[in-house]
Amino acid sequence: MGWWSQFDRGEVAADFERIAASGLDSVRVFLTWEDFQPSPERVDREMLGRLVAVADLAAELGLALIPTLFTGHMSGVNWIPAWALGGPAGDDRFRVVSRGAIAEGGLRNWYSDPAVTDAQALFAAEAAAALAGHEALWAWDLGNENSNCVIPPTAATARAWLVRLTSAIRRVDESALLTVGLHMEDLEEDRRLGPGDVSASCDFLSMHGYPIYAPWADGPTDERLLAFLARITRWLGAGRDVLFSEFGLPTLRRAGPSEGRAEGESSLLVDEDAAAAYTARALEALRRAGCLGAMLWCYSDYSAALWESAPLDRARHERTFGLWRIDGSPKPSVAAVAAFAGAERCQVAQAEPWIDIEPDEFWLDPSRQLRRLYRCYQDTVSLGQEE
Repeated sequence: MGWWSQFDRGEVAADFERIAASGLDSVRVFLTWEDFQPSPERVDREMLGRLVAVADLAAELGLALIPTLFTGHMSGVNWIPAWALGGPAGDDRFRVVSRGAIAEGGLRNWYSDPAVTDAQALFAAEAAAALAGHEALWAWDLGNENSNCVIPPTAATARAWLVRLTSAIRRVDESALLTVGLHMEDLEEDRRLGPGDVSASCDFLSMHGYPIYAPWADGPTDERLLAFLARITRWLGAGRDVLFSEFGLPTLRRAGPSEGRAEGESSLLVDEDAAAAYTARALEALRRAGCLGAMLWCYSDYSAALWESAPLDRARHERTFGLWRIDGSPKPSVAAVAAFAGAERCQVAQAEPWIDIEPDEFWLDPSRQLRRLYRCYQDTVSLGQEE
């Protein structure tokens, strides 16, 4: 979260070289809102220059870039500029960090607060202008799990926000591809901005999924859950293509023969070899589901020097989601990715025979229907009827 303010071009180059050498072909980066837009009426030119430098490095290595705007939610904390605080919105589960400290109070709802929406449109347009026509740019992501920050008061305000933001970007770069980083909770609840809304304004859908956060999944390494979420997202999104832009597992630190689980280590953590096997199965399952692609969360573990700072002081499992350990050594999942590189995307039929309701009925009780449909999907897979 501090890499933009403490920017080191050489460090980014080394990271990108490692990523490209593993067989990965794309990188999603997060534009920390406070760094890029210190006030509602100003986007920081130096930060935009750093973004261009990152895109240049990506292009040199053949990596495609997905910048994510308004971050916003990240790893169990909401990172919000001071000027966007002071409203009644927010999610009580997540602390808010602003100006380097935990902030009290709520957030202004950017779907219904015209001043915040205006600021977002400015940021989106200036960022898009900085990268317009850049060979590394693949798509813009209009937020990382936005509903963990604020929820639109109505579906109409959500759709109006999408039109405003997508128009702001397309005015300066008509070739830009656009998406929004939705996550599993946007399917478990009607948070008023779902796949159907996104499909009306964006070029493709994005979904994030983690079995460790789904008590109704078959354990932390249930790769079928990911393929199911991708298929449900496409169905609810009027058949739009889906990028599965986040999946992964937090891993146990490698211990010596006499060591066990470190004191206080999260029960969510999985052995590195089990995580690698899951990664291989998940990539194949998402390919068979017809996804545009899949992205792993995330590049690297966090340095122990950050463990006492939010969010890592409480969200201990967030420390070790990386494909690489903090010393730069690869975890076994890197080999699983390298083995998968070059796999061709599957084309699948739009109809899903195990879906026996219409989207309108799904949204009447999404939590129950999502769980019920998952069992229907599992039955189909078990019978070998999956397309």
